[in-house]
Amino acid sequence: MSRIWVINPNTTTSMTAGIGRCAQAVAGPGVEIVAVTSEYGPPSIESHYDEAMSVPGLLEAIRRGEDAGADGYVIACFGDPGLDAARELATGPVVGIAEAAMQTASHLGRGFSVVTTLSRTMGRAADLAERYGMQRFCLGIHACDIPVLDLETDPTARKVITEACREALDADGSDAIVLGCAGMAEMCAAITAELGVPVVDGVSAATLTVQSLVRMGLRTGKRGEFATPPAKEYTVRRGV
Repeated sequence: MSRIWVINPNTTTSMTAGIGRCAQAVAGPGVEIVAVTSEYGPPSIESHYDEAMSVPGLLEAIRRGEDAGADGYVIACFGDPGLDAARELATGPVVGIAEAAMQTASHLGRGFSVVTTLSRTMGRAADLAERYGMQRFCLGIHACDIPVLDLETDPTARKVITEACREALDADGSDAIVLGCAGMAEMCAAITAELGVPVVDGVSAATLTVQSLVRMGLRTGKRGEFATPPAKEYTVRRGV
């Protein structure tokens, strides 16, 4: 039995539940999915500041996972916050959902479009596409301008996202869609059915990527940059 921790770096437990359902739906036999909510951080991640503030809670979850014997980790936020630091801490593989979704979509056609939540997050998605060597495949990044937490409560959210995906396909001439938020994961099947094109949910893609790496017996390399950080005493200073 292998154990994959799927970590939601925000503090909204209802979102974690949906993420966990999506991960469990694709997990193979003998794989236990542990969906984890960060104990510290923002309720949603919609800015560079939110992302930075989410990292301490994420890393604490990685530490708990190491103590609990987790075999691998998914970072379930499309900004892939704290990915490099998490790889330093973890012995097993750590995969971000943006990384996994873009790589998966690159196998499905000549190019893909990303449809994310708020317009202000489009730059971060573009930065990640460049980091992961996906510029050739990422033909466009689009926003539906629905706040992350409204994905759960707005009854029109799926319709708006579906139309944004349709417009992105037409505008970019792309063959596939990457959903740019973990909160969209449970909409993936319905959007796929309506549009008739491959729609990639990063939670599922990252879960299967980690599962494959674990089954191959592969771990994060520890010879260089991702070696365990040197032990230090961290200081909290208060006042001026």
